[in-house]
Amino acid sequence: MSKPRCYAVILKDLKISICTKHMKLHVITVWKKWLEAQHYCREHHTDLVSGQNQINDELNKKLSKDQWYAIGLFRDTWGWSDGSSFSFRHWNQAFTDDDTETCAMTLLNQDGTWDSDDCNKRNPFFCYDDKVILINENKTWVEALYYCREKYHDLVSITNLDEQRWIKEKAKKANSPYVWLGMRYTCSLGFWFWVNDEVITYENWAAGRKTEHCFMSGAMDSGGQHQWVSKQETEKFNFICSKTHSEMDFH
Repeated sequence: MSKPRCYAVILKDLKISICTKHMKLHVITVWKKWLEAQHYCREHHTDLVSGQNQINDELNKKLSKDQWYAIGLFRDTWGWSDGSSFSFRHWNQAFTDDDTETCAMTLLNQDGTWDSDDCNKRNPFFCYDDKVILINENKTWVEALYYCREKYHDLVSITNLDEQRWIKEKAKKANSPYVWLGMRYTCSLGFWFWVNDEVITYENWAAGRKTEHCFMSGAMDSGGQHQWVSKQETEKFNFICSKTHSEMDFH
């Protein structure tokens, strides 16, 4: 049975958190300079927020619409603080690429569009906690499964396009041509399944790469289109673990 996903919003100690399957977002209302905010997020969470879909609509409803919030984009040909390669940009119409304004901010009363600002200005900011981790070790699928269950929670599952995009960013940093996912084919029953009991509601198989044979497991191409392929479970690749159960803890 599929585990329920977590969408509740919590206000506690001047923090607002929203939980999704692979990450938890936090807005920190203590005002800090951009580098101070980055240091805070890396010390207490994972990093400043990055990408298109991390700032959730439900979270936006709880925030001041007239306040700039620091995000993880900084100028060095504009890159994300956490090293992710999201190509999405959401600059407002008044944006100018000013050499003195090298950090990005978002203003929620302008549909979350971005502008650049002086990194020394103090603003509240968004952090996130990553719920998945790439393991840069080559293991068979069964070895990867046991490793994830012993040290984290399970091999990762992907149930929608947003999760695919997030896992793709992890796969890009692999040192093997594929990364194992938590998907396997059962010969006796004749279907693919996620080992953590998630229902397969989303698929991203490469054309002709979904092989329904015994001893096959699912992997993602770490380059190219980052689509799924079936591979012999005895092959050795990097792999991605989920750190927590889908029903994540709130604090």
